[in-house]
Amino acid sequence: MISKLKYILLLCIVGISMSSCKKYLTLEPQDGITRQDFWQTKEQVSSAVYGCYASLLAPPLVENLFLWGELRADMLQTGVRATANDFNIINVNIQPTNPITNWSAVYQTINNCNTVIDLAPQVLQTDNTFKQRDLNGYVGEALALRSLMYFYLVRTFREVPLKIKATTSDEDNFQLPKSSEAEVLTQIINDLKLAEEYCFTTYGNRDHDKGRITKYAVQAMLADVYLWKDDYENSIIYCDKVINSGQFGLVEGSSWFSTVFYEGGSNESIFEFYFNQNRLNPFYSMFAESTKRFTAALRVTEEVYTIDLFDIENKDIRGDGAAARFNEGTIWKYHGVNSGTGRSPSASFAHWIVYRYPDILLMKAEALNQLGQVDEALKLIKIVRDRANALEATETFETDPADPDYTSAINTPDLAKFILDERAREFAYEGKRWYDLLRNAKRDNYDQRSLLFDVVIVTASPENQQSAVAKLQDDNSHYLPIYFTELEANKQLIQNPFYVKTK
Repeated sequence: MISKLKYILLLCIVGISMSSCKKYLTLEPQDGITRQDFWQTKEQVSSAVYGCYASLLAPPLVENLFLWGELRADMLQTGVRATANDFNIINVNIQPTNPITNWSAVYQTINNCNTVIDLAPQVLQTDNTFKQRDLNGYVGEALALRSLMYFYLVRTFREVPLKIKATTSDEDNFQLPKSSEAEVLTQIINDLKLAEEYCFTTYGNRDHDKGRITKYAVQAMLADVYLWKDDYENSIIYCDKVINSGQFGLVEGSSWFSTVFYEGGSNESIFEFYFNQNRLNPFYSMFAESTKRFTAALRVTEEVYTIDLFDIENKDIRGDGAAARFNEGTIWKYHGVNSGTGRSPSASFAHWIVYRYPDILLMKAEALNQLGQVDEALKLIKIVRDRANALEATETFETDPADPDYTSAINTPDLAKFILDERAREFAYEGKRWYDLLRNAKRDNYDQRSLLFDVVIVTASPENQQSAVAKLQDDNSHYLPIYFTELEANKQLIQNPFYVKTK
């Protein structure tokens, strides 16, 4: 615990030292990190890398990752503190003036990573104790973090400026056009493959292995990126690298919630943002009883997890008292100590989990299903469901080959929906739901577009439902607009097409 506290305190101190004024994409030079006289020792490189991690803890960043991944999906319901901006996103009435579309905090992290990638190599010339292996490790971490940020951006906005050089002076060019989705994804994959080569498998203690990028975190990202690209063979290759490492497993039993979400850094964890008492996450006030901005949607109880009416003790461990408290609708993953005890405001330091081991299992199941390997996909789903004690009411298909009802005569779209539903149960409120829906909807030339229609039918207000469905017919509406201040600052930027048409 002492090592974790020291580590996070260092992140916070470095992060505070890097605060600065706003500029296009927040790419301005950073006092204390880009000055040429800073890049002299390996300790300074280490501090700069920790600064990249610290920037992940900025409240606007992680709040946006939650909102981008959940607000347009079907697991949230608005509470008493919901804003007009929240309602506009839910009702597919999104304008470029909506601050939820502001990407500046993400680009701040990207520029911090660019700075390490560009300037750390020069320290080899000034510090003879700094070795190439150590440099490669730090650069690998920065490449992977930058890739993660771009992966969030490309799934949310589709086309974004691709800035891969550090902003180190006022003479740098801030006028950047958007790059295509294909260009951004290609850059991400190339960077992650280099990061896989560079990054370490371990840093020697659990908190660093879970709170910093390892080779396994890079492989998880590559599996996810390839799945987004419908490249199922490569997605399976990288899932298998994580699985075959033997470094991860599923946490089982009644301690699952407190181990994974309260303590953090569990055996399931592959990579997570480490909040702490000195750097709280923004979720307490967002979900607290008296200030709820959001609650769990009613369908979470009724459809996602369901209830065993004949045995109330028989329940999915991921549902009541984990994802949410069903009797009051409180979103619990960031609020609970255990299934019955909540955190205080000063203890709002639940980690933001980017990848857990069940994500790897279900990504592989999804890819296998798309390749027609139904039996193998069902085996992986069964592993996840058995650990969770998933209820029979949510079992669309029998997953046990020994059961008389088992059959592999299942069509791919139906099993894809089963996997999508299982991901909803496993990753409720972890910022994945919208991306899961969109990935499935757009597959095979939007063969499953109805998934998006189903969302707004249950989330949009009655007077907005027809309009929302009509808007979702346009593929461009599935991505957010560029925030208006970015367009004002950068004349090379062109607004996402759907929002030009509806302006």
